[in-house]
Amino acid sequence: MAKPDLMKYEEALEKYEPVIGLEVHVELSTKTKMFSPTPNPSAGAHDADPNTFIGPVDLGLPGTLPVVNQEAVRYAISLGLALGCDIAETSGFARKNYFYPDNPKNYQISQYDDPIAHDGEVEIELEDGTVFHIPIERAHMEEDAGKLTHVGGATGRIQGAEYSLVDYNRAGVPLIEIVTRPIFGGEERTPEVAAAYVSTIRDIVRALGISEARMERGNLRCDANVSLRPRGTEKLGIRTETKNVNSFRSIERAVRYEIQRQAAILDAGGTVTQETRHWHEDTGRTSPGRPKSDADDYRYFPEPDLMPVKPSAELVEELRAALPEQPVLRRRRLKAEWGFGQQEFQDIVNGGLLDAVAETVAAGATAAGARKWWLGELSRVANERQVHPTELATPQQVAEIEALIAEGTVNDKLARKVLEGVLAGEGSPREVVEQRGLAVVSDDGALIAAIDEALAAQPDVLAKIKDGKVQAAGAVIGAVMKAMGGQADAKRVRELILERAAAN
Repeated sequence: MAKPDLMKYEEALEKYEPVIGLEVHVELSTKTKMFSPTPNPSAGAHDADPNTFIGPVDLGLPGTLPVVNQEAVRYAISLGLALGCDIAETSGFARKNYFYPDNPKNYQISQYDDPIAHDGEVEIELEDGTVFHIPIERAHMEEDAGKLTHVGGATGRIQGAEYSLVDYNRAGVPLIEIVTRPIFGGEERTPEVAAAYVSTIRDIVRALGISEARMERGNLRCDANVSLRPRGTEKLGIRTETKNVNSFRSIERAVRYEIQRQAAILDAGGTVTQETRHWHEDTGRTSPGRPKSDADDYRYFPEPDLMPVKPSAELVEELRAALPEQPVLRRRRLKAEWGFGQQEFQDIVNGGLLDAVAETVAAGATAAGARKWWLGELSRVANERQVHPTELATPQQVAEIEALIAEGTVNDKLARKVLEGVLAGEGSPREVVEQRGLAVVSDDGALIAAIDEALAAQPDVLAKIKDGKVQAAGAVIGAVMKAMGGQADAKRVRELILERAAAN
């Protein structure tokens, strides 16, 4: 497929105003599926064997009837409230009709014209502290479809595939779809706004405890609608919808690409096709999917087997009172409490380590120490093993290592060996210190013996120190540390060297 011409990004923004709309799907971590008693694989069984989390209701077998998951309703209300939405006194379900192999009933149970939450607003903050307010049109409940795997071909997509496999584990998993209104005013930062918004949604649902929100696992998926309109006009342009972009960086890149692609089409006198598009991470471009369907194409009609959802005012207020601190406000508070600069703090956020650092600090570590370990050694090892740092160690373990340093049991070098033992499954940090014999040597007699041996090998050092060249002690400190296998307190060694110099 020939790569379409792209207009330079700056030129595209001079001629056209970008307008985006974002649809975010959040898989809920309920115990069971949305309308059946089948266990929910999103609640910790994402890597289960295909077609092992399915039941008669999920497959739409004759004689089966759906039953609404009460826990999912509570989660949906909590999320709606966290998005600043009004909660509907009555909301109902509808059948969204379409045929696709991953949709076993040939329709999806969703909410159409009466969603459970509507008319909200989310505050997002960009990396430099700039604040945007994103208007929310609705958040509605629905069930997920299954997952198709296309085998053969070069792209992993249905085009060119030899055959397709379907896994119905995900069919019927509870979803909340959050739909924004058109987002104006992002201008050159529109791609960044899109990524920051989805990141904020992730933070909100994690704070609520209703989803793992792992984009790489499909717990959180984003469809990005992009359109352009000539500067000075009011009418919105024709939009495209880039489906299921699976990382924040990819969201930013996909939106930017569509702005450049559409600008080139419009500038050449062409017309943008309203369609879904697929994002290709390897090439950094989108490709056509299918013509975008409108509501009429789905033949929505009320779900006859389900009663309307009517949450009581008492339940709504109970859930409102239980809402956690808004992520944007929490980040501002933590940044101030920890005393970090914007970039220092942003590095933690970008690494997905805010909660880990916060829990490590709560367990007794300093903010600087927690940041050092999570962004340093743990991130390095995680990168080598291709996992997230939080899969390697717990905040409590990191805080214990910091405590060992603070009390003088180990130094920084030994602490890395302690972490190595913890990651090898040898026990807690204190147990590793004991088992490996990693404690700093605190016996002054042993240190003085090592110092005297080092001074004997470098007899001119004492004279230099007496002449005011205190930095000369560094050579002796290095020799002592080597002799002690790194298990000496360099500060104490220095003190003893200076004492020896003063006494002679």
